[in-house]
Amino acid sequence: MEEILPEWQQQIKDSIRSLDALLSVFPEIQIHEGMREAERKFPMSLTPYYASLIRRPDFSDPVFAQCVPQQAELLSPKWLSEDPLAERSCSPTPRLIHRYPDRVLIIATSACAAYCRHCTRKRVSSQCDAAISDEELEACVAYLKTHPEVDDVLVSGGDPLMLTDNRLTTILSSIRRIESVKVIRIASRVLVTLPMRITPGLVDILRANAPVFVNTHFNHPVELTPTAIAAANRLTDAGIPVANQTVLLRKINDSAEIIEKLCRQLFHNRIRPYYLFQCDLVQGIEHLRTPLSTGIDIMRQLRGRLSGMAIPNFAVDTPGAGGKVELLPESIIGQTATGTLLLNSRGEKVLYPDPEIK
Repeated sequence: MEEILPEWQQQIKDSIRSLDALLSVFPEIQIHEGMREAERKFPMSLTPYYASLIRRPDFSDPVFAQCVPQQAELLSPKWLSEDPLAERSCSPTPRLIHRYPDRVLIIATSACAAYCRHCTRKRVSSQCDAAISDEELEACVAYLKTHPEVDDVLVSGGDPLMLTDNRLTTILSSIRRIESVKVIRIASRVLVTLPMRITPGLVDILRANAPVFVNTHFNHPVELTPTAIAAANRLTDAGIPVANQTVLLRKINDSAEIIEKLCRQLFHNRIRPYYLFQCDLVQGIEHLRTPLSTGIDIMRQLRGRLSGMAIPNFAVDTPGAGGKVELLPESIIGQTATGTLLLNSRGEKVLYPDPEIK
């Protein structure tokens, strides 16, 4: 008798892993050789759930454009690289990246429920779903024990919530036993692509290793379905904070109207809009990048439209392990003898007076 899998594992088993498989779901798709060449270079995969969010099976659809290979991924200008953030050079032991003094990132697996075409670690997603070994985990733990300045561990990938409950328990409990580690964060997109993974059992595991924060990755309002919201509620109801990191993507979400709608809906559902990220300079995403001015203009428009708690920080992760830089619209436009001249969200000049007492 065939084994009955949990719903999330059945979704993974039934994943669409090729253009030909996608064609069986959307027979009207026009597939050309450029798409197949991109598929050979950068693998594709998406769950049936995420595929069900596609309304138009072409690159004008925000879900389709995020997960289906296209010829433009073969563009390779000289400023793009396989490892734009120089993570390899910041990796003192396999799977662990130490760029900032007080925090590290551990790559727990290369597996994802969907391979995003804009992924920073496209080099990882092509490694046949390799997960961290016991030996690699032990080496990461040993490193952390000798670096007590690190109090924050981000477990990432791939997507760590693709691991089984037992494996995830082993990883989180190993980190939690390190006295100097105070916070564990998990970077995961399953809320978007595989929300049924947020089971009561998984919630119990995360709660047992508290404080645990989940950073997720909604890019467009169409992804914020009732199923996804219910999954997020299971986390927040259990005291597990959820924050969102949106990537700004050309012709997908690069307008103030779309970002405003997304942030408002996230905020209404207790998911904090945390970052709006500029695309990293990774190979295969030149067609998805926007100028920095696009993000700055969006941020300017969000001011005055949304509560401060619903406005993300716009940031770019600078190449070569330079770290994140937050970008803000220019609001100080001059000084006068009596005060500072400011530009508000409506484009109006406002004078803020200095105090008379010097």
